[in-house]
Amino acid sequence: MGSTQFGNFEDFCRDATLPVCNLLSDSHNQTGPWGGCQLRGITLSGGRYLGNLGSILLCAIAIATSIYLIFRSERKRAAVGRREMQLFLLGYIVIEICEIFTVGEFPLSSRVRVAFTGIHIGFIIATTWILMLNAVVGYQIVDDGTPLSLGVIAGTALILLIGTGYIALDTGYHWTGFWDSSYALPNRNIALYVLYQLMPLVFLVAFFILEGILVLRVLGEVRPMAYLTGAAILFALGQIFNYVISRYICNGTMGKIDGALFETLFTLLSVVLIWVFWSSITEDDWPMPVGNTYP
Repeated sequence: MGSTQFGNFEDFCRDATLPVCNLLSDSHNQTGPWGGCQLRGITLSGGRYLGNLGSILLCAIAIATSIYLIFRSERKRAAVGRREMQLFLLGYIVIEICEIFTVGEFPLSSRVRVAFTGIHIGFIIATTWILMLNAVVGYQIVDDGTPLSLGVIAGTALILLIGTGYIALDTGYHWTGFWDSSYALPNRNIALYVLYQLMPLVFLVAFFILEGILVLRVLGEVRPMAYLTGAAILFALGQIFNYVISRYICNGTMGKIDGALFETLFTLLSVVLIWVFWSSITEDDWPMPVGNTYP
């Protein structure tokens, strides 16, 4: 990608349904100067429409599933990183709630949609950061579940949430006017590009690498890597459907559905596999190093 393209959202918003596009559109929805197939879904009264009913239903399923996994983890009281994993699931729940009103194209006023979008984007980077720190917790540098461990994770995530959320809301509400140029093609916003597009990917790759080292070198096991690899593959499939295949699905269904539905589904399955992976490496019969500290 050339330097002149860095930070541009024009192609992404043309081909995919992304929460950030709500901030870069004059009408604060998925319709903007970038064109492309418009997701309309189900027509409602008064010229309104429910853009992506499938995504909304899957978000509801994801919320219910995450709550179930949180309660399931309560039964693993001796498991390493139990509270930290629950913190990740809580962040994912907030993401899915926001997704109903952003990616799901739920009929809302533009100002309310901007608010949900800012929270959505802020929680994406905060939650992926929490997930990465869940991998660090496994090395027992600090005792898991303690106020120090939870405080560091929640505190640093809050900083990312507030910082990213402010930039997103300032872009959508024009508080300072600093980001107003983002509304013209090629819809360039370097801050949101880095915080929303790049940093979560860095956190996810770091999570995979750290967990892989922990499982293969410390625990000396292979089976849990099947769950972790499966989670990575499912997440990647969701992104491919949303960024690459979405426009073909939208055009082929006359705007009834697009890749966002499949992105929500595959991300949900990925989160479930991450929980299964965590559960599998916190079983009581895994060999644990002496001194409660990993090399």
